[in-house]
Amino acid sequence: MRQSHKTVFLERALLAGIADGEPASRGESLEELARLAETAGAEVVDRVVQKRETPGAKYYIGSGKVGEIAAAVESEKIDVVIFDHDLSPAQVRNLEKQIKRKVIDRTELILDIFATHARTQQAKLQVEVAQLEYSLPRLRRMWTHLGQQAGGAIGGAIGVRGPGEKQLEKDRRIARRRVYELKKEIEVIEKRKQREVGARALDNYTVSLVGYTNAGKSTLMNALTGADVLAEDRLFSTLDTRTRLWKLTDGSKALLSDTVGFIRNLPTGLVTSFHATLEEVVQADLLLHVVDASDPQSERQIEAVEDVLTKIGAREKDTLILFNKTDRLRDAVEMTLLARRHPDSLAISAKTGEGLAGLADRISKILASRLVELEVEIPQSEGRLLADLAANAMVLQREDGPERVRLRLRAPKRLLWRLGPYAAGSGSPGVPGRVSGGGD
Repeated sequence: MRQSHKTVFLERALLAGIADGEPASRGESLEELARLAETAGAEVVDRVVQKRETPGAKYYIGSGKVGEIAAAVESEKIDVVIFDHDLSPAQVRNLEKQIKRKVIDRTELILDIFATHARTQQAKLQVEVAQLEYSLPRLRRMWTHLGQQAGGAIGGAIGVRGPGEKQLEKDRRIARRRVYELKKEIEVIEKRKQREVGARALDNYTVSLVGYTNAGKSTLMNALTGADVLAEDRLFSTLDTRTRLWKLTDGSKALLSDTVGFIRNLPTGLVTSFHATLEEVVQADLLLHVVDASDPQSERQIEAVEDVLTKIGAREKDTLILFNKTDRLRDAVEMTLLARRHPDSLAISAKTGEGLAGLADRISKILASRLVELEVEIPQSEGRLLADLAANAMVLQREDGPERVRLRLRAPKRLLWRLGPYAAGSGSPGVPGRVSGGGD
């Protein structure tokens, strides 16, 4: 397993939020915001929370709290103020004018983290689209000394003199054009991804890990498949989907995918942009919903994940909840309560290996219910098909002849369209053969 590097703090940050009558949830919210800020490279040195029912139109918080924050940033030498809410462009301008420091909101912070962690070209394109769509209504005049372009100057070229085009309008036009171009590129990636995932799904039982960020999905992926997926105690350490072969205890196999972690109030732009990355989730046969059992807010996190699954059209898929990090629980009572709320769940620890054998057995039983047993006779010349069967089916018996290979195997029902012509007793290629066993 690759190890994480030590965090180097680049900026000193103050966190700000409002309480809405639920102090426990607000405390959890600022705690999560603190982890997000640290992931982005900021050192959290102060927090300000105001209890109020509705946000203010001008500053989001009250003017008195704005003054309190302004004093704190001076005394604590703070570089940035981060709000645990989405702010309007006008609110950001008003706050920065009074505080005289950079002000960002929750969405901008998450976008910054995604931009830092994007490694593949696909992830970088998706993040750039989300950033541009977020920034478009927030573009500010950064060239006030220009006013308008040179088209309105006295010395302008013949035919282009006139009022010209304002710089801000030009910036927005360029940004919209870039968004259009990026979406066309992402569309090509999505179509290719759908074909790739669909092709894998034809011959393999597919399982996707989903869950709140930092629930331990990557650690579980490594434990189950021996993969070298980055696993560290940081939010959004994984952005790009990775797929590995999972060999189960009874000899059967499945494809296991690790996906980007979800979070409360995940920006809609990111959910939309990362649709191609989440294709494995959409097309998976089974979702393993990994939950941090040691987190006091585990139920709220389950709801947040289910909300994202709804947005991408995967809410109705077969799902098995895995309560991970049971090694961190103080006593068995906590797990008993979780199990009562989710009776079909499993308790595991990806770190210690506790419960992983039971998980493999459960998946084996699910997989066995979707397999059929059959006998086939395949020409020796069909080397690729024989290799696919060795990789994706359970070969129970094999007899090699001079021209044909006779196999008794258990294979996914979805493979029958390929194997039917070779079923023992079919008579000739192209004629469906005899299939026995299996179950629904």
